[in-house]
Amino acid sequence: MNQIHPLAVVDPEAKLGDNNIIGPFCVINKDVIIGDNNRFLNSVTVHDGARIGNGNEFFPGASIATKPQDLKFKGEITTAEIGNNNSIRENVTISRGTASKGKTVVGNNNLLMENMHVAHDCVIGNGCIIGNSTKFAGEVVVDDNAIISAEVLVHQFNNIGGFVMVQGGTRTSQDIPPYVIAGKEPVRFAGINLIGLRRRGFSNETIEIIHDTYRIIYEQGILKDGIMEARTKYPDSKEVEYICTFIEKSKRGIIR
Repeated sequence: MNQIHPLAVVDPEAKLGDNNIIGPFCVINKDVIIGDNNRFLNSVTVHDGARIGNGNEFFPGASIATKPQDLKFKGEITTAEIGNNNSIRENVTISRGTASKGKTVVGNNNLLMENMHVAHDCVIGNGCIIGNSTKFAGEVVVDDNAIISAEVLVHQFNNIGGFVMVQGGTRTSQDIPPYVIAGKEPVRFAGINLIGLRRRGFSNETIEIIHDTYRIIYEQGILKDGIMEARTKYPDSKEVEYICTFIEKSKRGIIR
């Protein structure tokens, strides 16, 4: 049974699962689907196009599936899909998709801190921590287990690899490959995310392979040559293959 505060507004056509708590001054619009065991604290707005899984917590002022801040948006039917067990803090805004991809996606077990913005058609993976006032422009992709500190600005179409640590205040218009620390001004490669990898259970041997792979790739004047050398040296490493594939797919170039 859902607990809906008398001061909340829930459209009768919205589809709610079971055991949701909807606090005062929340607004749930018509074209919304919500799973089970979610908690909406006061003053949360859930717009048309929201698709919300199970066990999420939304803090005051959060605005989910907002209209995209994109002049090319012409009112097409799109969605913002939120997975399971996310903590979405105060004043977070998540736009729904546009005709480009049709949806914005936030996966599972993420922490989106206060006042951050996820723009249209972004894809956020699982297990990410994203700091206060960080802003993602349209169609940014963030892979699993990334940690992105406060007040980071990410250019549209950028990709951020898994298991990275992006330092606070960073601005990037290039892709950030997996397993690294990115920071300084202008943004650049600042080493391997050693502490983060150890916390995630990576062995010393695997960490050394990752470190050596970046040494090989960055020392080569041509990235393609470095990728070939790394693959030849570590043909059975899934981490090396992830790094190489990420760089090969990059359209905006990677940080150096």
